[in-house]
Amino acid sequence: MTSPEAAARWPEARARKFRQAAFVYLHVGILYEGATFAMWRRDLLPEGRGAGWLWMMVGAVIVAAVMWGLWRWQNVWVARVVWVIAALRVPTLIGHTFLPTAVQRLSPEFYGVALLVVMINLWMLARAGWDL
Repeated sequence: MTSPEAAARWPEARARKFRQAAFVYLHVGILYEGATFAMWRRDLLPEGRGAGWLWMMVGAVIVAAVMWGLWRWQNVWVARVVWVIAALRVPTLIGHTFLPTAVQRLSPEFYGVALLVVMINLWMLARAGWDL
C-alpha cells in the first residue's frame, strides 16, 4: 500500500514508476542473494569479511529496506541515492566483463550479466527519481 502522503503527491503514472523501481530492485536483490549463496557454497566470498550467512542476512535486510522505501515513501531522494550507490558498481563490472584478469575467480559472463542487471535497475531507479 502506498503511503497517503505519497499518493497525494504523485500522479498515478509517477507513483507506478516508484512501484516498478521497487519490484525491479527486489528482483535484483533476489539475484544478488542467489549469487551470494552460490559463491558462499563454493568458498568464493572474500575471506576476512564475515561469514556467508552474515552476508546473506545483511543483503536481505538491505533489499527489504530499499524495496519498502521505494514502494512506501516514493521519495525521489531515496531513488536517487540508491541509483548513485548502484552506479558505483558499473566500473568494476565493466572491468571484469571486458578486461578480465588472469587471476579472476569468476567468469567474465558472470560480470556481464550483473552489468546488464545493474543497468536495468539504474534505468528503473532513474525513471522514479528524475522522470516527471
